[in-house]
Amino acid sequence: MTRHGNGSGDAVGDGELLPVGRRVAYWRGRRKLSQQVFADRLGKSKSWVDKVERGVRSLDRVSTLQEVAAVLRIDTAVLLGRDVQPSRVVERTAEVERIREALSRYEISLARPAGRRPVPPPAQMARQVAHAWTTFQHARYPRVVDLLPELLTELERSHAGDPVAGRALLVEAYRVTTALLVKLGAPDLAWLAADRAMIVAAGDAVLVAAAAVQLGQVLRASGQARVATSAMLAAAYRIAPPVVEFGLPPELSLCGTLLVQAALAAARYGDEAAVAGLLDEAAALAARVGDGRDHHRTGFGPTAVESARVAAAVELGDGGDAVAWHEKATTRDGWRWLPAEHRAAHLIDAARAYLQTDDPISAARALVEADRFAPAEIRHRPAGRDVLARVVRDPRAPTALIHLAATLGVG
Repeated sequence: MTRHGNGSGDAVGDGELLPVGRRVAYWRGRRKLSQQVFADRLGKSKSWVDKVERGVRSLDRVSTLQEVAAVLRIDTAVLLGRDVQPSRVVERTAEVERIREALSRYEISLARPAGRRPVPPPAQMARQVAHAWTTFQHARYPRVVDLLPELLTELERSHAGDPVAGRALLVEAYRVTTALLVKLGAPDLAWLAADRAMIVAAGDAVLVAAAAVQLGQVLRASGQARVATSAMLAAAYRIAPPVVEFGLPPELSLCGTLLVQAALAAARYGDEAAVAGLLDEAAALAARVGDGRDHHRTGFGPTAVESARVAAAVELGDGGDAVAWHEKATTRDGWRWLPAEHRAAHLIDAARAYLQTDDPISAARALVEADRFAPAEIRHRPAGRDVLARVVRDPRAPTALIHLAATLGVG
């Protein structure tokens, strides 16, 4: 039996299977509060409390759930009968600090290698890097946070021992680190990882282009949109084949992804013409690559470009266009081939678009779908939590989202 503590030794016990209203009655009894006293503390009527406890009236607002939990001196998650604590995302801050420590070590540069443990063979580290990327693309962000500190340390040691053999893997590790930190809302630390990737990649056009994809994400997240556009275009045209028709899918994917990054940056400062031109250029490359590919961990293809059109339209405030592109993208065969992380991020953008068109019900549906297959995109990503908070303010928001928001402490 799972027992939910409240910080003072109390537990719900068998009551964990009760509906929320019955749970309110349970905890009110544990606090030795009459319905009238409880109602007075909430600023409600005794009749209101009675209806809640009998299930006649539902607790359908996050703020009300939080007020009830506060009076009962329990976490909202306990009131909802869940193990997830509102502080869970905050607790991950300590784990992010482990990544900061890994990125802040300079023992190798100072000729002070940490420890004497042998460096794993390249094939083993290649599998570890691939596993980190796959875990990220499945939106299992807490697990990636756990993987990265040791992986970065081992790869830096490997690169120091053999700069040629260890180069590409270290760049890839810095790339996935950057992508994760942008997701978790730590752009300053992400910038450090992106900078490391660019430095290690220098001299190799393909590695530089791959590292630049994440650099573009960091620059946008850090408010450097114009710098991002310029940098992405420089990187894109450097990797672009002389004749597009003869270009190989991997290099076309990198070039197209960098054009997408440039377009998303241009959307940040409202350059509609640049956005349209860059995305059209990316779409032409995507048509040659096709869907279902993941060259250089970009997921680039026609569906990815249409997904980018949604994000760009949202940034430009064109909610109607964003909704239209969203509905088109999600009906393509390529939609199901995008990584879970990509699809969930798209659905959060779609929810923002629906909010712009005053359609909170469709916004809620988009969030419910994202939470179904990639819950960390909402539960661990600040951008996802922000959209959730906006959706649940609407009185028509579904109960499942209201309870999720209450559990996470947002709304």
